[in-house]
Amino acid sequence: MNSNEELLSKDRDYSSISPSARALLLLKGFTDIPFALEAAKLISRPDHYQPDFSIQELAFWGRVLHFESRYTSIDQLLAGLPARNILEISSGFSFRGLSSVMNKEVYYIDTDLPEVITTKQSLLDDLLHQQIPKGKLETLALNALDEAAFTATTDHFPAGEVIVVNEGLLVYLDMDEKRKLCHNIREVLRQRGGYWITADIYVKSPNRFPGFQMKDKLQEFFREHRIEENKFNSFEEAEAFFNSEGFIIDKEAEAGHRDSGSLKYLLANATREQLENMRGVGRVRATWRLKLAD
Repeated sequence: MNSNEELLSKDRDYSSISPSARALLLLKGFTDIPFALEAAKLISRPDHYQPDFSIQELAFWGRVLHFESRYTSIDQLLAGLPARNILEISSGFSFRGLSSVMNKEVYYIDTDLPEVITTKQSLLDDLLHQQIPKGKLETLALNALDEAAFTATTDHFPAGEVIVVNEGLLVYLDMDEKRKLCHNIREVLRQRGGYWITADIYVKSPNRFPGFQMKDKLQEFFREHRIEENKFNSFEEAEAFFNSEGFIIDKEAEAGHRDSGSLKYLLANATREQLENMRGVGRVRATWRLKLAD
């Protein structure tokens, strides 16, 4: 084990990241994301969860729209790929895997840290009640920075290319940790072929529209985990980083919110001036489908 691996394994408690998964699920309950509403109701028991669409806070709807668009951008880049082996890392309480196996004959491995997976498995048992999936879904605990565990997990797949998917992970990792993750994914793709789809191409935005800043526990959580510091300085820097790690951009998801169910609520609660200010901020995130350069 080299010094970086020792640092990653000994000095970082990744379980501190997990509480955000529940908060994001409750947000996604306001969207059309498959199984999000059902799962939000289940995880809220014994309380009764019901999305309140009368909320008028612009920042709230901006946050909902952001996470809904991030989710659908991955589906956009998955569409049409022939590979049937899909690994999602740090999936939180996203149920893309369940949605995928219900509709397609794919082998989907859904992973996150143990405390998330334990809860998620109980949710899946309820969501899958008396339903027969077309594909196969495995839900496994995995620290994606652990090379041996990463390889052992992908060894579950049958022969064929692998697609690695993630959203909401890279912003928790510093540059050394990002490089470690790149190494683990690169080694699997070298052996198996395939793609890496990441929705985590975030860039720092010091001029971000102040109307989108919420003062709540989730925002404080983001500050505690140095989310802004872990973003790339620019999209050019991000591309150079992945190039240096042996990846090139195969395709970028098309930006746009027209198909987002939450868009109408944001528009209903924003003034014309606020909409113009939001447009003036520019892009702060992208979703890329990466492949090996060689």
